Amino acid sequence: MTNTLDEAALAVVVKQVLLAESRLRMDPADLRDDEPLNGGLLRVTSMGFLGMLIKLEDVLGIELPDDIFVGRTFTTVDDVVQAVRGRVA
Repeated sequence: MTNTLDEAALAVVVKQVLLAESRLRMDPADLRDDEPLNGGLLRVTSMGFLGMLIKLEDVLGIELPDDIFVGRTFTTVDDVVQAVRGRVA
């Protein structure tokens, strides 16, 4: 995949990976940006989260920095989108 995506397309890719990690079959468009990563719908464990970041690197053809967690909290779908957005031109 090219690493030139607009934010909407990037959000779809992140949501697809999150849904797969949570083993949910639903349209990514129906997943809210403010949906908690570990709440009533999504169930992303800490190990699953790391695997999801690796999957995003593969799918997007990017490398996420080792310090991606510094100064950040990942509690919602949009938190992941914003962290990855800086790596996708």
